[in-house]
Amino acid sequence: MPGGFDVVTGAFSYSGAAIARDLLAAGRRVRTVTGHPGRAVSGTPIEVRPLDFADPAGLTASLRGAGTLYNTYWVRFPKGPVDHRTAVANSRTLFHAARDAGVARIVHVSITHPSAASPYSYFRGKAEVERILGEAGVPYAILRPAILFGGEGVLINNIAWLLRRLPVFAVGGTGAYRIRPVHIDDLARLCLAAGSSAETYTLDAVGPERPAFYELVCFIKDAIGSRSRVVRVPGALIPAAAQVLGWAVRDTLLTGDEYRAMADGLADTDGPATGQAALTGWITENKDSLGRRYANEIDRHFR
Repeated sequence: MPGGFDVVTGAFSYSGAAIARDLLAAGRRVRTVTGHPGRAVSGTPIEVRPLDFADPAGLTASLRGAGTLYNTYWVRFPKGPVDHRTAVANSRTLFHAARDAGVARIVHVSITHPSAASPYSYFRGKAEVERILGEAGVPYAILRPAILFGGEGVLINNIAWLLRRLPVFAVGGTGAYRIRPVHIDDLARLCLAAGSSAETYTLDAVGPERPAFYELVCFIKDAIGSRSRVVRVPGALIPAAAQVLGWAVRDTLLTGDEYRAMADGLADTDGPATGQAALTGWITENKDSLGRRYANEIDRHFR
């Protein structure tokens, strides 16, 4: 890893925190550019700078002298004035600031199956960000996870939370669509390996298991001892049901595009596993604590 220190976007968030932790454990000096500087705990060894896309010069100054920029910045769903187009423009500002600052390498966290032709703005935006990175003139590596689990992850925890509380859990369609989850620690390990490499490459960050979604929900149900009934319903009902539940918990549980993308197989891959941790083993190990508290996405990022 070149340079005197590394920069992680959002080192107090989910994936950014895992990357920063491993960098510190490896003896690297870590700086973060973050939109939530108030989340820094007293005595943290991480240097904190603002992630202000309206101040490219300040962003360049914060990146100057860095060896590797580990970029996890993105927005899961539109909220207020920020949508996926905004996130693409902000990513362009970040990459150009890294280039102007002389950053030696960028490790970028993307998504499986990004495509400029995708019907989903999330995947179109991710494809555009990858294109911009490729044209920025900085050596890079791209990691493409589908779904993350472990630590303070949202999806698996909140499925368990719902199974602990609802008499019925609805799965859209047949539920036969598969997902390819990767543990957050495996993603961090792959990111650090990419930061140490001199090669430019793109790699799917995926675990060893590919459960069908219906089978996964049933596995979680049995593991935590839930009495909820898992039923299949027409897929068109899922976005509306998720919206109603979202109102109840003041969050966005699942958007229509997220459900349709998963049902279209975009959370699955056919390639070899690059992560080591098995989701089912992790669920079994954490069954007593899984889903005890709801993980609110909007609280984490917007409140």
